[in-house]
Amino acid sequence: MAELHDLSALEQGALIRSGEISPVELTEHYLERAARLPQEYVDGAFAFRDPDAARLRAREVAAVGPVGDGASPLAGVPTAIKDLNLTKGVPTAFGSPAFAGYVPEISDGVTLAIEDAGMISLGKTSTPEFGSPCYTEPEGRPPAVTPWDTTRMAGGSSGGAAAAVAAGLVPVAQGSDGGGSIRIPAACCGLVGLKPSRGRISGFPMYGDPIGLAVAGPIARTVADAAALLDVMAGRRAGDPSWAPEPSGGAFLAATGREPGRLRIGCFDEPVIADTDLDPEVRRAYDETTRLLASLGHAVEDIPVPLPREAVADFETCWAVLTGLSTVPLAPEQQATLRPLTRWLGERGAAVSGPEFGLAIGALRRHAAEALVALAPYDIVLTPTVATPPPLVGALRDDADPAADFEAQKRYTPWTSAWNVTGMPAISLPLHQTPEGLPVGIMLAARPAEEELLLSLAAQLEAALPWRDRRPPVW
Repeated sequence: MAELHDLSALEQGALIRSGEISPVELTEHYLERAARLPQEYVDGAFAFRDPDAARLRAREVAAVGPVGDGASPLAGVPTAIKDLNLTKGVPTAFGSPAFAGYVPEISDGVTLAIEDAGMISLGKTSTPEFGSPCYTEPEGRPPAVTPWDTTRMAGGSSGGAAAAVAAGLVPVAQGSDGGGSIRIPAACCGLVGLKPSRGRISGFPMYGDPIGLAVAGPIARTVADAAALLDVMAGRRAGDPSWAPEPSGGAFLAATGREPGRLRIGCFDEPVIADTDLDPEVRRAYDETTRLLASLGHAVEDIPVPLPREAVADFETCWAVLTGLSTVPLAPEQQATLRPLTRWLGERGAAVSGPEFGLAIGALRRHAAEALVALAPYDIVLTPTVATPPPLVGALRDDADPAADFEAQKRYTPWTSAWNVTGMPAISLPLHQTPEGLPVGIMLAARPAEEELLLSLAAQLEAALPWRDRRPPVW
């Protein structure tokens, strides 16, 4: 007999709407599951948990009564908020000992949207310091691990969110992505991870990324669940500097039920930002996906890498400055607690002058424009998500040599940041597994603001090569 966590988030929401279960019962199920599982799964996934607050919130949602036609299909469904997102009254450390004990007085737009939809947060999901690395190994806390093999990393920086969803601790979770931080953990944990278009989700109230690399997005087990959570988070707020248009079909979830039609798909597996060798299983996943797309009637062709290698230096300048913006306001005693990688990146960023930063932003935008022009003839672009199956915990981290740490991250993730530069929506799908059972992600990207087409194709691939019944040993 299936347990509640075996159901998709949408199926759980449907049970709530039908009255078969209540938000209180569903929340209690997930709290009991977290208490039952080995703590290596739970402690690495969550930076903070407050079961009593979750129960109180569930009772408040249940007291609203039956939901109307306009309500989210995820109303009453449990989730969790990434530790980078401001959450009023809830400890939010941004993955860093420097902010231990910090409790925000406000919530950001993502948190407010999730609350407004009637979802129930079970806590804060773990993230590395300031969300910088592509692994989630925060100082003084257990690492986030993939439930498929707990010796291996869950990816980053939304590693806690992905670990929680993959282990059945929440049905869906929000992440954020400035260089791959949703799609990398999704690939490591065998999940769907969607980075939306630039401007799709409000950065209210901090608007802390002046470059436009980062955006929030969903992590889920199914494409439809990811679309439903995107519907929850998407939308502009007064004061947003830019925004993406509303979905033409009224909701992104509707796109998962539509056929995408015959698409022109450009494919490349040459690394974009670093020279690296593809693991044979990643190569096999990529090749099998191109054949699957062709068998579904799409026109599939090889294309050259759309971004020049010169763009890497401009991206790194901007990435370092963003890290520096996080570290500069800290007091000396807080600075002393920072990880070596954070200090190294922050020092690089602090050394960049204002004019140099402005020139790097301008260059990055020109690189993006050239790539968008080159890719305009293609409906979809296909690449691997990462270069290998999930590495062992600690394999990329190098506190003694932060520069080597950074280079190792680039070799592992040589494609994801390209779509942050261009602002295109991109999704990682768990289309493949190694013989040992480790997940391998494949990434699809679409033109800016074309999430509906991207979700439609993703749903077609999910139907052709279902992954939902694949479950990690902990399940």
